[in-house]
Amino acid sequence: MTPTLILGIFFTYTVLLFAVTWFTARKANNQSFYIGNRVSPWFVVAYGMIGASLSGVTFMSVPGWVKETQFSYMVVVFGYLFGYMVIATVLLPLYYRLKLTSIYTYLEQRFGFWSYKTGAGFFILSRILGASLRMFLVINVLQIFVFDAWNVPFWVNVLIFISLIIIYTLKGGIRTIVWTDTLQTTFMLLAVILSVIYISRELGSPVFKLAGEVLDSSVSRMFITDWHNERHFLKQFLSGMFITISMTGLDQEMMQKNLSCRNLREAQKNMFTFSGIVVLVNFLFLVLGAFLLIYAQTKNVSVAMTDDLFPTIAFNYLGPVAGVVFLIGLISAAFPSADGALTSLTTSVSIDFLGLEKREEMAEHAKTKTRYIVHISIAVIFFICILIFRALNDRAIIDKLFTIAGYTYGPLLGLFTFGLFTKRKVRDGITPYIAIISPVVCYILSSYSVELFNGYKFGFELLLLNGFLTFAGLWLFSHKAVK
Repeated sequence: MTPTLILGIFFTYTVLLFAVTWFTARKANNQSFYIGNRVSPWFVVAYGMIGASLSGVTFMSVPGWVKETQFSYMVVVFGYLFGYMVIATVLLPLYYRLKLTSIYTYLEQRFGFWSYKTGAGFFILSRILGASLRMFLVINVLQIFVFDAWNVPFWVNVLIFISLIIIYTLKGGIRTIVWTDTLQTTFMLLAVILSVIYISRELGSPVFKLAGEVLDSSVSRMFITDWHNERHFLKQFLSGMFITISMTGLDQEMMQKNLSCRNLREAQKNMFTFSGIVVLVNFLFLVLGAFLLIYAQTKNVSVAMTDDLFPTIAFNYLGPVAGVVFLIGLISAAFPSADGALTSLTTSVSIDFLGLEKREEMAEHAKTKTRYIVHISIAVIFFICILIFRALNDRAIIDKLFTIAGYTYGPLLGLFTFGLFTKRKVRDGITPYIAIISPVVCYILSSYSVELFNGYKFGFELLLLNGFLTFAGLWLFSHKAVK
């Protein structure tokens, strides 16, 4: 795979992306950026959200997990399905009834100023940390397998990646992302399907025959029954359900796309359709992982980390065309999570902290200028964070930071659950302290769980504990509402 070929493919892909951007961003205004003027077709949103929910990290990591965890991740995905049902039937009706642009304004209406700022602040912290980590892991792969061969410095690689995202999201925002995500989802799914086909050809065995071998082997095991295991099937299922409720239903990035639909009914149709597709796509990723594992065992391919399995085989063993397919798929998986994060963070800062939506005295062009400044400033923060992660150069530290980013959704889960399922009033000024203490306690319990709980290891269910501690803290400092 020559540098010229890579550059040509990337240039063609970029031209397609900017063609969509030009078409969708014409006559865009602030409402186009925030909620797409509420005219997004639900089926387009549903399809495009696949790319946003499956980041570049998923593109590399899920296939690599098969060696260590078999198909047990599918139980988490089944939990996702039930989580999406809760979002469609409980959260979306609330958001549409209150006509929210930022979903965290609900917390102000329900609890007060400090609870509102706490919820929005935790989203901003988690999304900046999580999104920049995801971007770093993808950009680092591109650096190792592509740009190092051209002696291109890492910071230039990062600058190109982030500049592209700024350019095509700056004006159109959600109205543009709904359509660019559709394009990128298509390329990502094609990359997975074509990779499966290339592997089967290299092994000289039809796809369906290989799939049958996988399903008949221990690799396809989904249900782990050892309660001490962090991947026990019940833990996996409940964790998947509440991860979805927290990281989709209580996440401005994911909900912003849903709120761009014409009405609640279309948003619910989008959510139900999307949830079904997600199950099928994740299963396809696991099948790809099993195929990669068979190929690695047959050809004696060894890698230091499971995340490197897919790129190593694609670039070094399957030929130049397969390498190009992987590269396009990786970029297509990386862009939707990055552009959505940048747009949602701009929305949250502009509305939740700068109050642009409520400032009627401020001219529209001044609001737009302020939004542009916020947008570029957040992109600069991403740039700095990615360079810091590169300087750390320690995968163990990066994994811990990723875990910490996940902890920040626990307080959001506790806040929204308390607001929806109780009628009590909280002491608003205490909320920030509760929201900070809960994830800290969870981190300590997780670090020493083996010693404290007779060998028990926390998995994804730590999110539930985090939300419960927040809920309990709010209850402790609350009182019955006065009618």
